[in-house]
Amino acid sequence: MIIDTHAHLDFPEYKTDLDSVLSRAREAGVGCIINVGTSLSTSKKCVALAHRFENIYASVGIHPHSATKVSEQTWQELESLLEESKIVAIGETGLDYYRNKSPHEDQQALFEKHLVLAKKHHLPVIIHCRDASDDCLRILNKYKNGTLKGVVHCFSGSKETAKECLDLGLFLSFAGPITFKNAQNLRDVAKIVPVERLLLETDCPFLAPHPKRGERNEPSYLSFVIPVFAEIYGLSSDDIIRITSFNAYALFGIGEPAPEGKIAYAIRNSLYINLTNRCSMECSFCMRTSYPIVKGHNLHLKKEPTTEEVLVAIGDPGKYDEIVFCGYGEPTERLEVLKEVAAYLKSKGKRIRLDTNGHGDIINGRPIANELKGLIDTICISLNAETAEKYNAICKPVFGGKAYQAMIQFVKDAKKIIPNVLVSVVDIPDIDIEKCRKIAMELGADFRIRKYNVLG
Repeated sequence: MIIDTHAHLDFPEYKTDLDSVLSRAREAGVGCIINVGTSLSTSKKCVALAHRFENIYASVGIHPHSATKVSEQTWQELESLLEESKIVAIGETGLDYYRNKSPHEDQQALFEKHLVLAKKHHLPVIIHCRDASDDCLRILNKYKNGTLKGVVHCFSGSKETAKECLDLGLFLSFAGPITFKNAQNLRDVAKIVPVERLLLETDCPFLAPHPKRGERNEPSYLSFVIPVFAEIYGLSSDDIIRITSFNAYALFGIGEPAPEGKIAYAIRNSLYINLTNRCSMECSFCMRTSYPIVKGHNLHLKKEPTTEEVLVAIGDPGKYDEIVFCGYGEPTERLEVLKEVAAYLKSKGKRIRLDTNGHGDIINGRPIANELKGLIDTICISLNAETAEKYNAICKPVFGGKAYQAMIQFVKDAKKIIPNVLVSVVDIPDIDIEKCRKIAMELGADFRIRKYNVLG
């Protein structure tokens, strides 16, 4: 399901054909739309549309352009709308120093009123910021305090501003201009935004994407935007749809939550197999127990799957370039199931990778590398630190002091058996990457650096 998190379908541009616009949106896979208020009157229209159409939700707010005109009575009427159902956000609100239709002080005061209102009603804010990044960030920092949540819509700022917004815990969305041929700078900014903090929006009727530039925009035109994000992030269009929809659910509570307990889950052209949530480590950088979500997939297993259940979850493996044993747990905790599934996949001619912490020998009480011969084409082993002491502090292995050496020995054994062996580290501040690279070279393994907090 695609979710358009910012539309203005109450505007006059849709007066004669709104039903057709919504029909095209459904045909394009757009399941939910947030219609965003810019004044008291449009906020009322947003609420009315949300009541009329099951898949439309409302946000209520007053655009900074009108800041000077907002009376106390207007504000009270706006707040009274929050008694209605299907209101999922406050806004759009913020600052616009590009058109300067209201004095800066009035815009700032109104913005702060919206932020107070959002906090009072436990709602996210939809933020408009144009040529006003410094003041916008200054005000947002005043109201963070662990309760600020929202999205900077139609983002057009710098990388530095994007990073500060992300540090505040905000989501970012980019409208149709991300597709324009002359918008490489904007695409470069988008690259630094984790896909887990990205939302889709049209801002329709404005900012239609290429090749519809200059036309009236509409929710179905997200079909032109999604492939651009797929290219930016090196993901598939299906990945972008799934992840951004999960993000919209997390922020606004609309759409559907990620189904629990994925056994097999696709990212790009690879299929990942999640055998267990058990692990012999409690790494400081791992969110296995606190937030078991990877690229929009929920990997929290209610029970560990049997071999048969894994094969059913895989279905036809033919469409995948690679099958990867990698979930939110250590695959060699279930070595026998791993081997049975791998043998089946090998019979289908599939290329197989195992991502492991390298504790398989001590988990199973015997050397296991030889048992993987002919089943695993590539193995990626988490080195994670240049010394045993640092490894123990960061990864907290249940096997204590013997875990690091057991992992190193597993790398050596795998080199004799597995065609391709990599060791990896996460780029957290305490790790000496170059010393880890040297260890990999000495072991004869390839070296991979994994970005902190980037999974899948």
